[in-house]
Amino acid sequence: MTEYLTTVGLEVHAQVNTAAKMFDGCSADYAGGDPNTRISVVSLGLPGALPVVNMHAIELAAMTGLALNCTIQPVSIFARKSYIYPDLPKGYQITQYEEPLCTDGWVEIEGDDGQPYRVGIERVHIEEDTGRLLHMPDGSSLIDYNRSGVPLMEIVSKPDIRSPEEAKRYFQKLRQILLWIGVNTGNLEEGALRCDANVSVRPPTQQKYGAKVEIKNINSFRFVERAIAYEVQRQIDELEAGGTIVQETRGWNEAQGITVSQRSKESAHDYRYFPEPDIPPLVFDAEWIAARVAAMPELPDARRDRFMAEYSLSRQDAELLTTERPVADYFEATVTAATSVGATARDAATWIGGELFRLLKDHNEGTEQLARRMPPQYIAEVLELLGKQTITRTVAKQLFEESFHEGSSPAAMVAERGLKQISDSDALSEVARNVVEQHQKVVAEYRGGKSSAIQFLVGQMMKATKGQANPQLARETLEALLGTPDSAA
Repeated sequence: MTEYLTTVGLEVHAQVNTAAKMFDGCSADYAGGDPNTRISVVSLGLPGALPVVNMHAIELAAMTGLALNCTIQPVSIFARKSYIYPDLPKGYQITQYEEPLCTDGWVEIEGDDGQPYRVGIERVHIEEDTGRLLHMPDGSSLIDYNRSGVPLMEIVSKPDIRSPEEAKRYFQKLRQILLWIGVNTGNLEEGALRCDANVSVRPPTQQKYGAKVEIKNINSFRFVERAIAYEVQRQIDELEAGGTIVQETRGWNEAQGITVSQRSKESAHDYRYFPEPDIPPLVFDAEWIAARVAAMPELPDARRDRFMAEYSLSRQDAELLTTERPVADYFEATVTAATSVGATARDAATWIGGELFRLLKDHNEGTEQLARRMPPQYIAEVLELLGKQTITRTVAKQLFEESFHEGSSPAAMVAERGLKQISDSDALSEVARNVVEQHQKVVAEYRGGKSSAIQFLVGQMMKATKGQANPQLARETLEALLGTPDSAA
């Protein structure tokens, strides 16, 4: 079989987090009411209704462009795109075409070879979302216009993606960035973030791209990967059989695991774009653009790299702690608290990435619960108690979990419950003698030369003291009582 090159471009549609719709003052909370209760004369396309631009949505879209390394264009023009479907009743969509808001950016992802590479961003433009069609079992269809007119960004990549796996990572990276800067909810299930995938294959010796097939409205990372993988193989099989690939639009049927033809793919001239006559051009001066730049937070990749350099974290730990912006903020707050008591940033990273994330997962809670569940000061208290050898690591884990559940200060619990580490030789000698007496078989194995058996006996001392015995002193006490395997009689 001939080897083929895969080429993928994604068109990601991301709703913009604004209170109002794109071209009227109607609520954009389309999921917050009964069908057709978040509507206006503009979203219904009634005669004489005129659009008014939601400039907050424009600001957030511009920030998105900056986060994706795009250039904000000084002049941006809205256009009408002919639209024949009933979920936009005026018969056209207000969007952007020849002069979009942002152009020529890039996003860095990890390639299938493990090396980073850049996926180009052709454009970021803003438009209005459509209503929702609900197809009923009897063959009729219902329309809910609540979503019609919600601000929607379209982020169009260049055809730089080379595999289904890379497409999935690119989509995940975009979601991370959009959530990080607060312009999108990241909710794929509700359609707040979805994408179309343009897929083609060609022999390596062919310079021209193969015919492009578009897979519409994919709303899951897993579905993106599966749909593209299927479509790539479908096209290869068709070419190997001597057929040709037809440019068309297909849908992903998850139940069957296949793409299904929907219609022939429209070209730009089919949409009959022309400038929107009711909205003047948007003109952005240098001061407006500078204000957007100044409002941009430190982005995930930059923060990851800073965490590695400033806090000596591994790349794996730094990536874990910068997956979401609230996690990164929480980590830095914890570092401030931890270093004030002599602990290190790496100590904080270990407890957050280990115990805290485990507890959140066990309780099926999101990272928005971090500061409420475990204030940074509480982690600092655990680290301080450990650093001063006031408690053992076993007790520290118990305290951490109890603090997570009860919201109590670890330091206060140690004082109230008498949980300090036992480092009194006489007290531990008594515990050691009891353990030796109760486990004569293990003692015999140790004295017979099995030196590792002492670990069991140390464990029994820890159990007897509810984890409060100083582990090193417990071992030394046992060794003094039993002698070493070599010298024991």
